[in-house]
Amino acid sequence: MQVFLKRAGAGIAVAMLGLSLSACGDTPTNASLYSVKQPVVERHTLAMDLREGYGGLSMPEQQRLGEWFNALELGYGDRIAIAGSGTARETKESIGAVAARYGLLLSDVPPAVAEPLAPGTVRVVVSRSRAYVPGCPDWSDRIASFLENATDDNYGCAVNSNLAAMVADPEDLIRGNSDDSVIAAGLTANKSVDAYRNRQLTGGEGLSEESAGEN
Repeated sequence: MQVFLKRAGAGIAVAMLGLSLSACGDTPTNASLYSVKQPVVERHTLAMDLREGYGGLSMPEQQRLGEWFNALELGYGDRIAIAGSGTARETKESIGAVAARYGLLLSDVPPAVAEPLAPGTVRVVVSRSRAYVPGCPDWSDRIASFLENATDDNYGCAVNSNLAAMVADPEDLIRGNSDDSVIAAGLTANKSVDAYRNRQLTGGEGLSEESAGEN
């Protein structure tokens, strides 16, 4: 019985030593209030070649483009551009009309074209960005010791993951909006407010006079 107790005690000591070593190996080291879990923006570029026709895109080609946009579930934050500088004005207007159905405008910045275009074709490029926080949630330090007065590995995951999920345009996390674009957006939004404030009130026109007339 004495030998059994000694062996059991040795096994418990080895197990406790392993737990302590594993905890020391995963000790957080970030002692600042800045999270190491930061949003990352991924950009995907998709392209489709269409055949130009006389006076712009033909109706079948416009239908193809619309079906492609539907398959991509085009929405706010996506950027649409036309590759190449020799595209006819009528073709740009046709593509812009299809993009307008989804509330999007054609980008003024032409995308980089990797493959050459065949004669008589135009390439429509859709750039889509996605923001996320890699490695979140992170519960790897649940048994770690915090003797270094550091934040845990999951610190910042909730705030930054929600920020990445709620931002309308993930590109704003990279470069933000310029002052000119912010001012222009503010002026555009204020137009409807000014129209509401400056309109003539109906009560200021007075009451209409009506007479029953003579029988």
